[in-house]
Formats: sequence, structure tokens, C-alpha cells
Amino acid sequence: MTNDSNSTLVRVRGLKFSHGPRVIYDGIDLDIPRGKVTAILGPSGSGKTTLLRLIGGQWRPSAGQIHFDGTEVHSIPRPQLFELRKRMGMLFQNGALLTDLTVFENVAFPLREHTALPEALIRDLVLLKLNAVGLRGARDLYPEQLSGGMARRVALARAVVLDPQLVMYDEPFTGQDPISMGVLMRLIRSLNDALGLTSIVVSHDVQEVMSIADHVYVIAGGKVLGVGEPDTVRDSESPWVQQFLRGEPDGPVPFHYKAAPYADDLLGARA
Repeated sequence: MTNDSNSTLVRVRGLKFSHGPRVIYDGIDLDIPRGKVTAILGPSGSGKTTLLRLIGGQWRPSAGQIHFDGTEVHSIPRPQLFELRKRMGMLFQNGALLTDLTVFENVAFPLREHTALPEALIRDLVLLKLNAVGLRGARDLYPEQLSGGMARRVALARAVVLDPQLVMYDEPFTGQDPISMGVLMRLIRSLNDALGLTSIVVSHDVQEVMSIADHVYVIAGGKVLGVGEPDTVRDSESPWVQQFLRGEPDGPVPFHYKAAPYADDLLGARA
């Protein structure tokens, strides 16, 4: 490992991954700085969720290495991988709450599965995390009784209940109204700072994520197209990055899918 490993929690080198003939990553390098919020931006289908699964060891790369806190994720035995994952929290796109359990029991679930803590301490920890996301008063509700924003906040409390080093957020703002989105943005930033976390937020909600991020990667076509602090990425000279950040319909990524000339198609249809 390099001498700056203390400042980097997740290090990705030469990562390659494909779904059949489709190349998702073609030899990318990334560094996730410790204690910071890192945004992974890119269009739908660019492999943002795939990256989280690779970091967590659910999927294996075709080539390259992923190190988490100095440990190569895909070279350790499964029991050690399970222990490593306890140091990672995950907020899924849909929250993934267990519908038959109350809010309290959903947040308590990881503690009961992975620790031997007494019930009194579990209760205190669960209420502490629910209070941090503003939902201590909702502890006896069931997921079906929650709004979408509330469900996402419960899922966030569950993701941090084991006090992980790393929390990964998979499209946390999808389907949220402006108020819920603002609450989630504030929680991601405040929890990261208050708990000393390292956060990875993957999203295509450009302005929202960049407003809370310390570090940004823009990924598409299997490559890293932009990297740096938010202002650095905003000033990128890459036409592709600028088209993505501005949401322009045409540019390096064309509006029209590749096709024969329109006139040739019309004349061919008449022939």
C-alpha cells in the first residue's frame, strides 16, 4: 500500500467488470478519502450501484483490486469478508425495510444478528440512532405506515446502528419530494461529520449530491471522466462532463441513437 493509505479508506486500482459482452468498468482507479463524503455521479446504467456491490464483496471484478482499510476485499476467506462487511453500512434504493417488523425492530435487527449485546443496551442504541434521524417517536410504527422519506430515514438509522466506518448510499434521493430530499441531504452530511464516517453517495441527482460532497467522481462508459472537489469538477473542460452536469440533451452523448440517415430510411420504406 502507498504511504497515503491512512487518508484513504477505499482504494480501487485497475478495476474491470463486465456483464456478458457489456463492459461496465474498463480499468478504473478510485480513492475514497477517509472521513469525507464522496459522490459517484453518472448516467443511469453507468455502473454506480455495481461499484457498491464490488466494494462490499457481493460481486467479484474481472480484474483489478479493491482495498478496504488496507485489506483486499476479494482475496480474503468468506468468514473474514463477513466480518469486514460489519464495518460497512448500506442504504438501499428502496430502503429495504422488513415489512413485518416495527421501526424499532428494523433498526435493532443488525444488533441482534451481529452482536450479543443485552436488550437494555440494544434499546438505548436504537433510540439513539432513531433520535439522530428525527424518528424516535415513530418507533412503534410499521413500514406501511411511513412516508417514503420517513422510510428512507429509518433505513439510514439501521445502516449506522453498528457504527460502521463506511456508509454507502445507493440513489438515496430517488422518489423523494423536495422537503424529504433536503432532510436526507442534511442527515447524510451531519451524520458523516458527527460520527466520523466515510460516505459514498451514488446518484444522478447532480446538484443535490454535489452540494454535500467533499469529493466527486463522474463515471461513464467504463471510465472516470472527472474527479476532484465539486468546484473542480464543475469547471472541468470535458465536454461530456459539462453535458452531464448541465443536463443538456445533445452533445458528446447524442440525442439520436446511431442510425442510417433519415432520408435513406424514408426512401427505403417507399421502395
